[in-house]
Amino acid sequence: MSQHTPIRIELSRGARVWLFAALLAAAAGIPCCAQANSSASPAVLDRAVAVVNKHVILASDLDDEIRLSVLDANDVPQRELTRQQALDQIISRTLIEQQIRQEDMPAIEPSPEEVNARLHEIRTELPVCVRQNCASDEGWKVFLAAHGLTAERVEAYLRYRLEILRFIEQRFRQGIQISPQQIESYYHDTLLPEYTPGETIPPLDQVAPRIQEILLQQQVDLLFDNWLTNLRQQGDVELLDSELAPQTAPATQTPSTSNTRESGSQ
Repeated sequence: MSQHTPIRIELSRGARVWLFAALLAAAAGIPCCAQANSSASPAVLDRAVAVVNKHVILASDLDDEIRLSVLDANDVPQRELTRQQALDQIISRTLIEQQIRQEDMPAIEPSPEEVNARLHEIRTELPVCVRQNCASDEGWKVFLAAHGLTAERVEAYLRYRLEILRFIEQRFRQGIQISPQQIESYYHDTLLPEYTPGETIPPLDQVAPRIQEILLQQQVDLLFDNWLTNLRQQGDVELLDSELAPQTAPATQTPSTSNTRESGSQ
C-alpha cells in the first residue's frame, strides 16, 4: 500500500514577525479530523500540510492565516497571501512560539488594556477598516463578517501577536547601545539627503530620539533575522503537501525608514 512520503525542505527566512508582518498570530488548537462512511469514500474535513518539530500545521491554519492578513497594515495595495506565503509565516511563528515556551520568559502575556489599545488602532487607523467604518460597532460587525472573522478570533490574534513582540523586545533589544556618533552619521548621511533645497531641515537634537529608535530597530532586525535563520536550520520541518513547496526564496524585507522625516520633524 503506497503512502505519501513527507518531503524534507530547506525553507527560507520569513519576514519579520512584527511587520508581517510580520509578526502575525497563530491559530491555536484547531481540531482536525476525518470522517469515514462505511458505504462511501472518506470525507476529509481537514488535513496536515506540514510538521514543525512534531507540531502539525493544518490546511485550515493556512485559511485562517490568509483571512487574518487583512488586519496587517501595508504600504502597498492589499494583496491576499498565497498559501505558500501563509505556510512560511506559520512555520516561522511556530518556531518562535516553541522557543518562547522553552525559554519560559516571564511577563510575556499582554494585558487586556494593551490588546484593546491595539484593537482600537486597527478599527480607527487601518485603511481598509477606515473605508468600511470599523470604528462603529455596526461597521465592525460588517467588516468581520465580510472577511470570515469573529471578534474573539481577532482579539486572540492580537494577543498572540503582542506576546511575540514582547518576546522579541526582551530577547534582542536589551543591551543594544546606539552612540551619538551613529545618530549623527545617520542624520547627515541618510536623513539630510532626503530634503530638497529650500526645505526646512529639522535640527539634529529634534530628530535624534527618532533616529535612535530607527537604529535600535535595525539592530534588533539583524539579530532577530540571524536568530530565526538558525532556528529554521536547526528545526525539524517536514512539508507534507508538495504543492506548497516554495518556488523561489522570498526576498527579505527591511523596515522602511521613509517615515523618518515625518516622524522626526513633528
